[in-house]
Amino acid sequence: MNLNPQQARSLVAICLHAAFADGHQGAEERDQVRKVAESLGREAEIDFIALYQDVLLGRLELEAAVAGLDEANLRQLAFELAVGVCEADGGLDDREKGFLERLTGLLALSRPAAESFVHEAEAIGQAPAERPLAGLPGLGEDEPAAAPSTAAAAPDTAELDRTILNASILNGALELLPQSMASMAIIPLQLRLVYRIGQAHGYELDRGHIKDFLAAAGVGMTGQYVEQFGRRLIGGLLGKVLGGAGRAVGSQATGSAFSFATTWAIGKVAVQYYGGGRKLDTDALRQAFAGLFEQAKAMQERYAPEIAQRARTLDLKRLTDELRR
Repeated sequence: MNLNPQQARSLVAICLHAAFADGHQGAEERDQVRKVAESLGREAEIDFIALYQDVLLGRLELEAAVAGLDEANLRQLAFELAVGVCEADGGLDDREKGFLERLTGLLALSRPAAESFVHEAEAIGQAPAERPLAGLPGLGEDEPAAAPSTAAAAPDTAELDRTILNASILNGALELLPQSMASMAIIPLQLRLVYRIGQAHGYELDRGHIKDFLAAAGVGMTGQYVEQFGRRLIGGLLGKVLGGAGRAVGSQATGSAFSFATTWAIGKVAVQYYGGGRKLDTDALRQAFAGLFEQAKAMQERYAPEIAQRARTLDLKRLTDELRR
């Protein structure tokens, strides 16, 4: 089924409502989502920035956004996208839970099925970051966990480079899968990548520190999920909806390239930061990330065949089970 402009606009509006559902976003988070809207607006027929303003200022209520979705599979898709946005920062607060309950009713979804999906998404979104990547399918199951470095044993830079590239290919591949849960696994995998890099340089990191590091580098997790969705929309991913699969399918190259580039840049800037003794300030981190992201975008085409092959062989259930364990 082809999406019309009103349906696409409604899906984006619901994602934006989800981004603001907790009601206590700082200026930084709102600014990140606004920049996403501006960036996407330059590339698409939808006026993202006007839509952002309509939602933020209360001119487009949730009821009106839902009314634009007249197909059951689009309503299911809207709910799954909203859950992904709410979960992007690693957990639901009471206001987000209330928002999703309200959205379930407005979309006329089965409450038990919706609650089950939220429960599964929460398990992924809150997956522990303080574990190495070793053992995750697609990242080299025989790969040893990185040990903290010492003065006599510097990190193996070649191994870290392989780990970063493998994680980037895996996250690019996740964007090629039809399940919404595939996209929700990307941010937890990025958190674990930073954990591993910090550990290799002698730092024991927790989830809170990793989130602060990503925010300092300009990688807002809510903004990243909204941008992933928006770039799938621009790339034609929402051109057709796969009934019952829970996510749109089509031309996935745009979203896959974005996830590959974001993950690679996160890994490389983490190496610079922890390898340099955590001395980079916020401005330096953001400049480094921006440059590395552009470099990764230029690299992605070279690895597109490997990304496609990984997607064909990836067992999503096994990966998400490992993440939650």
